Order: sequence, then C-alpha cells, then structure tokens
Amino acid sequence: MSTYVERVIEETKKKNPNEPEFLQTVEEVLTSIAPVVERHPEYEKAALLERLVEPERVIEFRVAWVDDEGNAKVNRGYRVQFNGAIGPYKGGLRFHPSVNLGILKFLGFEQVFKNSLTTLPIGGGKGGSDFDPHGKSDAEIMRFCQAFMTELQRHIGPSVDVPAGDIGVGGREIGYMFGQYRRIRDAYENGVLTGKGLVYGGSLIRPEATGFGVLYYAEQVLKHEGDDLKGKTVVLSGYGNVAWGAARKIAALGGKAVTISGHNGYVYDPDGIVTEEKLNYLLEMRASRNANVKMYADKFGCQFFEGKKPYEVKADVYIPCATQNEVGMAEAEMIVGAGAKYYFEGANMPATNEAVKYLQDNGVIVGPAKAANAGGVAVSALEMAQNAQHYAWTAEEVDEKLHGIMKSIHDNSAKCAEEYGLGYDLVKGANIAGFLKVADAMMAQGLF
Repeated sequence: MSTYVERVIEETKKKNPNEPEFLQTVEEVLTSIAPVVERHPEYEKAALLERLVEPERVIEFRVAWVDDEGNAKVNRGYRVQFNGAIGPYKGGLRFHPSVNLGILKFLGFEQVFKNSLTTLPIGGGKGGSDFDPHGKSDAEIMRFCQAFMTELQRHIGPSVDVPAGDIGVGGREIGYMFGQYRRIRDAYENGVLTGKGLVYGGSLIRPEATGFGVLYYAEQVLKHEGDDLKGKTVVLSGYGNVAWGAARKIAALGGKAVTISGHNGYVYDPDGIVTEEKLNYLLEMRASRNANVKMYADKFGCQFFEGKKPYEVKADVYIPCATQNEVGMAEAEMIVGAGAKYYFEGANMPATNEAVKYLQDNGVIVGPAKAANAGGVAVSALEMAQNAQHYAWTAEEVDEKLHGIMKSIHDNSAKCAEEYGLGYDLVKGANIAGFLKVADAMMAQGLF
C-alpha cells in the first residue's frame, strides 16, 4: 500500500480517536484507492487525501422543542457538509438516538463517493439529530421538525445543500421541515429538500428508489455471472423504505424475500413477502406509532425470533437494509455457511471491514453500499432536476433513468476494478470509480 495512504490513515486515526465508524470507512476507501494514488504523485503534493478526509464544514446546533405535556426538550442537531467539489452537498437527515458527529461524518464521507458514482452533479453531506421519533405524536414530531429547520435553514439551499430523508425521516418529516423553511425564507424553493410529497414537488418512484436500485444493481451482477433472480430466496434485514422497495422488486423479478427485521428481532415468512397485501402491510406497520416487526408475524401467522438477526436463515441472496455494522464475522460466517454467492448492501456500511473481506475471500460477490444503495440519492437528484425545470416526469421515465444509473454504476465499478488489475472486485472498483471524479474536480479547482 502507498506510504502516503498509510500516513493519512494513521493521521486520521490520531485526529478522530472516538469516531470508529468514520475511521472504518476512511480506512476502507483509502486502502481501496491506493493503486490510483500510486499512479498520481501530484495528489500528495496537493494534500488531496488530507483534504478529502476533512469535512469542508461541520455545523452543530441546539434544537429546543416542547412535548405534548408542555415540557421543554433539548436535542442536538448536525449538518456535515463534507465535499462540494462536484455539486451542492447532498445527503439525508437521520433522526435516531444513536446519531452523533462520528456517525454523520462516516455517512457524509460515504455519500461523497456514492453521489459521484451516480454521475449526477451532487456533492456529499449528511445530517440529523439524536431525536427519537419512535412513540412521539404527530404534533411532537411537527414541533421538533420546525425547531430543527429553524436553525438548519441558514445553511442550506437548492444550490448550496439539499438534504433528504434517512432513518427516522420520511415524507411526513420532510413536509414539516419544508413548510418551516418556506415560512422563514418566504420563498417557494422546493429544490431545497428531496423526498417531498408529490403535491409539492416530489418525484414518483422516490420512496421505492433505494430498494429498486439495489435490485437493478443486483440484476447486473447476476447477469455478469450468467444468472438471474428468478426462483431465488432473499434474506432482508430492516423493515423501512429500503426493505419494502427491495421486497417489491424481488417479487417482480421472480424471487422471494423471506425475512424482515427490526430492533426487537426478525420475522421468517417461508411463503415470501410477495403478495400486495403483505407488501402494503409493511407500509401500514411502519406508520404505526408503536411499529415493530412482530406485528407482521402476528398478522400473517409467521415465526418471530426475538432478539435475533435474520442471517441464520439460509438463502441465495442476502441484502441488509437496516443500519451500520449489523453484519459482523458471526453473520458473515452464516452467509458463507449457507452457500450464498451474492450479498448486496441496501443499508449504509452494514458490514464490518473484516466481514466484507471474509465474504469476498470465501467466494461471495459483494455489492457495496455506496454502489448498490445509490438508487435513493440518484432519484433525489432527479427530483432536484424536475424541481429546477418546474416539471414532473412519469413513473416510467424516472424508473428508466434509475435503471440506467444503476447499470452504469455497476459497469463503471467493474471497469475500474479490471483496469487496476483487481478482477471482479466491486468493492474496490466502486471506491476507485467514485474517487476519480471527485479527485479530478478537487485538483482542477485548486486549494480551498
């Protein structure tokens, strides 16, 4: 590995000792791009990697709001504007108790390369709060979102930074935040947020986009292997938009998703989440104030495994759609033990670096998050384009564009891996493909 890469990794570890998720993704990306760095000695002279691993801006703020009993509550809000070399900062807002600066820096850093892979003109950012929407009333969520946006609106704009949704932030939360932004700014800048409702500038296919995109990407991998999804069983984790979209597209392609999971355990449905009733119930269940996956098991007479992850279920394909680092060595060994050939990441960095290496070393093809789950941000960027044109595309038009973007992500990743003598390594190929565009833009724009 390049001594320059090694030095930057070590310096980053010293500067950010309490941010394990951020250090994990920095090490994974920089290790992958070492062959590129070795071909470009000018990167070291320009301190390209040192600039790459430092966010351009980190904003942290207090969010004070009032609950239904009239009690004042205080949370922390964040926006990490990581890299804007190829376009306005773009990335989701996450509302979850686990949110902290290190997690948002990891997500923002990943977002830089994910957004680059889409070939669309968007930079990378991420934000959110340690607010927990679970169990809150609509009125409490509205008041929190309004308080959050009262501060955030100073730092965003259609050509500056365009947030979207993430864990804990769906159409309802985006609506409340956009309403507050519009009131404060006294302008109808609907390109400032994506994931909006259709009646005020949202895009068709956006809720399904990440899940659909994973399967469009998976289609290309299976095609490369002379295979297809028809008749295959798929293990999904999570039960949010990504898992729902993935289950819907799996069924359309002739496969069968047999699990979903939540914080309290997982559900195994041997008949598959394939009917409209089951797919629609995922949305109904998630909208419940006390949502949990056991509700699905109770309704459809399936097994619920409390406190467990779904990776113990044997399947042909595994698609984690929940959260970071849910797949460690134990889960990776289960996947290999099942004889699975395919693993695609619907969530952001759902596996440890060690687990990914173990999967690859044992013949499992890994579709990394920054490539496989880029469909959501791709359609967000398409939503921005529609807003800028004051126009709306049909569902078929958006879906066709999404399909083309995911194919191009796969093809570019495979091409870069081959060019650098890495075989069909889609992890390193995606990192290289995403990095090259950002690096070229940073070098062209000089130091800042």
